[in-house]
Amino acid sequence: MLRTNADALVEMAVAGNVSQPTLRHPGYIPDNDGRAVVLPGMSGVTYNVRCGDPAFGWAADHVEPGVSIAAADERADFALHYLTCIGNEAVVTSGLAAGARGIVTGEHARLLVDVGDEAADLLCAGDTILIKALGRGLVLTDYPEIELKKMSPRLLGAMRIEPLADGKLRVPVAMELPIRIMGSGAELNAEFVDQDLMSGDRALMAELGIDRMRLGDLVAINHADHRYGRSYREGAVSIALCIHGDSVMTGHGPGMLTLMTAPAAQIEWVVDDKANIAEALGVTRTGHGNA
Repeated sequence: MLRTNADALVEMAVAGNVSQPTLRHPGYIPDNDGRAVVLPGMSGVTYNVRCGDPAFGWAADHVEPGVSIAAADERADFALHYLTCIGNEAVVTSGLAAGARGIVTGEHARLLVDVGDEAADLLCAGDTILIKALGRGLVLTDYPEIELKKMSPRLLGAMRIEPLADGKLRVPVAMELPIRIMGSGAELNAEFVDQDLMSGDRALMAELGIDRMRLGDLVAINHADHRYGRSYREGAVSIALCIHGDSVMTGHGPGMLTLMTAPAAQIEWVVDDKANIAEALGVTRTGHGNA
């Protein structure tokens, strides 16, 4: 068992409202071949794309699985982003689905929550979802050089992380991502929002097996130091979570949210097809498959 400071963490209520779907003005997006397309994807309630479903193959751009929520006030929205961690409990507090419970599965431009099919069918834009935010300040007592970001104690306990005799941790991941394909989001700090991988080279995606990625997959990015922003550092390792779907935009693709990072080789990984938070946290899946 990994020792942490979980008993010292503060649990707080933060809340956001179910958002309307959003489109970039004037709606057209130039794809990797220069064609202008109009596609759904960001924000709102997505009925048939959920955590555990494919990250590729949808007729969409940056599709956000489940329910997207935000706070209208900028400072409150920052608190929603910075305090919420993956695996936190969510509760619908208004509207026809009031009382339904769910779980935080990602952070993009908005917070992503899974509340199950039945509750999602009853949600309306503007309904309030409360999150029991817990995890900010979480540290691994015996591994101070490994930083945790957006990690709830619940998720940490479900990831099947194994301490090794040489002072390292072994983390099951669905795949390794080479740092050369990491794109938009490198300029953002790892406590706020994700980094997209560059998926425009479809042949490379197939060659590396990345086109089989699922929403909710845990991934390893070798030589990636995400302690202060996202940068290259030889020997560093970051563990991340696939939180949104593919994009047609150049330099964009499925989004990776940082969960763990270490500046040297304190983290090892082992490839495991079941390394997905839908599996680890018991998130309900739709079974709709690719569009």
